[in-house]
Amino acid sequence: MDSSLNMKLYITPTSPYARVARIAVIEKGLSDRVDIVLPQTRTPNSPYYEINPSGRVPFLVSDDGAAIEDSELIVHWLDHLAGPPTLTLPLSAADWQYGRLQSYARSFTDGLSVRVRERRRPTSEQSPSVLEHEEARSERLADFWDKEVAHDLMQGPINLAQIYLLVGLDQSLHWKLGDYSQGRQRLREWLLRLHDRPSVQATAPSL
Repeated sequence: MDSSLNMKLYITPTSPYARVARIAVIEKGLSDRVDIVLPQTRTPNSPYYEINPSGRVPFLVSDDGAAIEDSELIVHWLDHLAGPPTLTLPLSAADWQYGRLQSYARSFTDGLSVRVRERRRPTSEQSPSVLEHEEARSERLADFWDKEVAHDLMQGPINLAQIYLLVGLDQSLHWKLGDYSQGRQRLREWLLRLHDRPSVQATAPSL
């Protein structure tokens, strides 16, 4: 791909998926080629809807007309833009182990997002069963990850599976949903290690 391309990355500061894309920008050394834009979302008649009709973030636009929504797809794009891919592994890696881990990592973050959306509804409209279901899912997945972070693919060079898990754990604290590394020593040590990365520090949510 043309190394001269300039891109715009549309994000909101509190979106964990936008943070995934921002981490990828930094990890791939693309910060000087990507402009971060903060659009108005969830606002009637926002000008952003003329750019991205779904209104979701993250959303990447390059000056050759490519327009990409969804954090995973954006990371794949960026990963292949600058040098050989390092953040996204083939799903067949290690007998499909990478694909399995990435799916579980995103599932953890997805479940937290469901809880946040439910809690933002008026109290009288919230579903206790949905909240209980997602809270139980978060606990199960945190126990799962306390073991699985020992996997070579989670201990080696940073990849998208690691990024999804990282942003979920951090956003859970930001959203006051709980510290899922507490009492899970392996998971906490893994998280603290990733917190040393410049890309993670530069994109950290304000707690």
